[in-house]
Amino acid sequence: MWETITNIILILSIITLAAFGCLGLHQWITRKSFKKIDKQLRWMLLPIALVVVVYLICDLLLPKLFPGFMPTRPNGSGEPSFPSTHVLVVATVFFCTTVFLPKYVKDRRMRIVLEIIMIILISLTCIGRVYAYMHTPIDVVGALIFAFIFSEIYYRIIKKKKSKK
Repeated sequence: MWETITNIILILSIITLAAFGCLGLHQWITRKSFKKIDKQLRWMLLPIALVVVVYLICDLLLPKLFPGFMPTRPNGSGEPSFPSTHVLVVATVFFCTTVFLPKYVKDRRMRIVLEIIMIILISLTCIGRVYAYMHTPIDVVGALIFAFIFSEIYYRIIKKKKSKK
């Protein structure tokens, strides 16, 4: 059950990301320039690229280069478990979403509700991955640290770009 719940939350975060991609594509087409896409949308590509890099390194490269070096899932499948990809994707997408919510959601109460929903979804993903024996708490904490770092980089770039106006 918990694996299904966390898979659904992962899909929701990917749908959220796809919606931002569609909005960015729409802006690119209508504004006829990549540089005219809202900075928050354009720079969202960076933390997502960092997620892909971490996945490629931790799930694909390191286990092949150093067999037995990377921790494996507690369910005995032998698959690499660090960091939790579900938590990494969900937390990165939702942390970054909170950065640009004020631009697109003007109602403060609605933003707070959306932020609470995202925190709940991130929390359920963290708890669910451990509870389903797919990851250890270290896998989840590692993913949250990566997500926080990627989101902080994104936030600082957006903040810097905004202050140049």
